[in-house]
Amino acid sequence: MIFRNGTIYDAVHRDPYTADLRVKDGKIAAIAEKIAPEAGEEVVDAAGLRVYPGLIDAHSHIGLDDYGIGQPGQDYNEYNDPVTPQLRAVDSFYPRDLALPQALAAGVVTVCAGPGSSNVLGGTFVAIKLRGNCVDDMVVKAEAAMKCAFGENPKRCYSSKGISARMTVAAKLRETLFKAKEYMEKKDAAGDDASKKPGFDMKLEAMLPVMRGEIPLKAHAHRSDDICTAIRVAKEFGVKLTLEHVTEGHLIVEELKRAGYPVAIGPSLSSASKSELLYKTFETPGILAKAGLSVSIITDAPVIPQEYLPLCAGLAVKAGMDPFDALCAVTINPARHIGIADRVGSLEAGKDADIVLADGDIMSVATKVVGVYVNGEKAV
Repeated sequence: MIFRNGTIYDAVHRDPYTADLRVKDGKIAAIAEKIAPEAGEEVVDAAGLRVYPGLIDAHSHIGLDDYGIGQPGQDYNEYNDPVTPQLRAVDSFYPRDLALPQALAAGVVTVCAGPGSSNVLGGTFVAIKLRGNCVDDMVVKAEAAMKCAFGENPKRCYSSKGISARMTVAAKLRETLFKAKEYMEKKDAAGDDASKKPGFDMKLEAMLPVMRGEIPLKAHAHRSDDICTAIRVAKEFGVKLTLEHVTEGHLIVEELKRAGYPVAIGPSLSSASKSELLYKTFETPGILAKAGLSVSIITDAPVIPQEYLPLCAGLAVKAGMDPFDALCAVTINPARHIGIADRVGSLEAGKDADIVLADGDIMSVATKVVGVYVNGEKAV
């Protein structure tokens, strides 16, 4: 299949360009000024259209919070235990969630979905494409990150079960990290000698990918003090970290620059519904991108409906963000943020053929998405 004469916004080059794009076996095979079709090859006329990579949301709960159902249908929070690293989002994801086709129709192809922020440790997020009948066939990365949470949510959800202060939240996270470190060291020291291995512990076993640096802690943190605590704990244990929400990030720019962790900002298209959101602004993504951080824009769907991801990027542009930085914030940056940039996030030869055709700026409410392709197959 060839997309002919489209205007390419590849999330690699700052300036768009007109070119042909060839898809073969679900991958982008080539992008060039003129590609001659092979015998019987389908040609899609993209003249007058913009060609984008499939959009990506680095932090969502789509598929775990059934559209329109509410509390009985929520499968993204476990309220029986504040420390549940053994839970896996892939085991709660519902491919028939009606929010999925709505997101696809807006050009959102891939999301990182997972547990909410009720728990100090909530379990692993899954990177997934929003097309398919069985979650196993939709997965890009089964365990992309380990969710942890700071601030008001763990306090509120577990106020009757021993958590009433931010100090306690941090202490419970540290306790689990200490135990996981000890568990890992004992397993490593035992080698193949089963008699010397520690007794199996599912929670600590789930933490091993974090301790070994294979996946990051995905830290829910709105307020500046919570952001700094997340950084402090990650450095203390030498684990990887991504910062999620970062509502007060524009107030601690220098501190975030020194730390250098990726930031995922949002949801910004909602009211300040709790005290830690008082400084919420769409200016934050632009300020942090200008400072040189890797910035993703997120919806936290269903807090903001998943299909409004491009709108959130457009509102960041309206608030001063560079348009190319905003495009990267919903394409290549979230792909890097969740560790799947080798497959998705930009239009480059060798990557998955996740392609969006639009009749205008993807970040404008006036634009119509006229075609969405997932792995080279037409989905919309």
